[in-house]
Amino acid sequence: MIRAVIDLGTNTFNLLIAEVLEGKLNIIDKTKEAVLLGMGGINDGYIADDALARAMNTLTHFSESCEHHNVPKENILGIGTSALRAAKNSSEFVDQVFSELKIRIEIIPGKDEAQLIYQGVKWTYDFSSPAVIMDIGGGSTEFILANESNVVEMESFEIGVSRIFQYLEMPSSYTPTHIRAVLEYMEEKEVGQLSKFSCDTMIGSSGSFETFYEMINQKEFVPTGSVVELNMTELMEQLDWSINSSLEDRMNNRWIVPIRKNMLPISAIQIKWAIEKLGIKRMLLSSYSLKEGVLNKF
Repeated sequence: MIRAVIDLGTNTFNLLIAEVLEGKLNIIDKTKEAVLLGMGGINDGYIADDALARAMNTLTHFSESCEHHNVPKENILGIGTSALRAAKNSSEFVDQVFSELKIRIEIIPGKDEAQLIYQGVKWTYDFSSPAVIMDIGGGSTEFILANESNVVEMESFEIGVSRIFQYLEMPSSYTPTHIRAVLEYMEEKEVGQLSKFSCDTMIGSSGSFETFYEMINQKEFVPTGSVVELNMTELMEQLDWSINSSLEDRMNNRWIVPIRKNMLPISAIQIKWAIEKLGIKRMLLSSYSLKEGVLNKF
């Protein structure tokens, strides 16, 4: 049966239209839109009016795509994450979406988000060798340690790139003071929890990791049904370049998508921090994440 999942992320909304056939995921259509839902209010616990307008406009387009592919309304599910979890006006938004578009939205806890990310990555990696999944979002970042049997540990930290970007008052270039502030912010939120995640293999789940793939390989990332490996030396070079780059540098880099040009240094700091903290020796990239995971459950 054809179904649609909408991941209402803090920065990006992702639509996936697919069906599960004989245990395999058959993707019919997928699209993403930069909505910046958390911009202007995430650290104060609300969704700003202009962000709500962008969200409704994008969801209207997504609804039209679902109609084009003959997806019944009851087979469309929206998943709200960090920005909507924290917003005092999220219930009004959810009610408006259902009233106007007949799309139901479930706002899920961080641990449930991590579980769905794991279910999504499982389409692309069998975990016969244990790995830590890292999913960098706009509002939160999830870490999931798993083996071939199940999830061993999972945590969701409120250290998403949009949240930190606004906390730093939106710098265009990142000075040593900014970098220290990012590291201190993450340490304050993490409080030693990552000590449980020691592992030498990390799977970066879509998003920023796809951008770093493109920067390393100087070509477009084409999603596949399996993980791809990133060269660690080349990855560290691109992380360092991103952290030390100016906004002009990033604007002129064709492999950085527009929504990431401002915030990519924060993603780079996070990834480098996690690699060093966990002792990562091998980095894999999965193009699947939460929305694909929903189809393992929905």
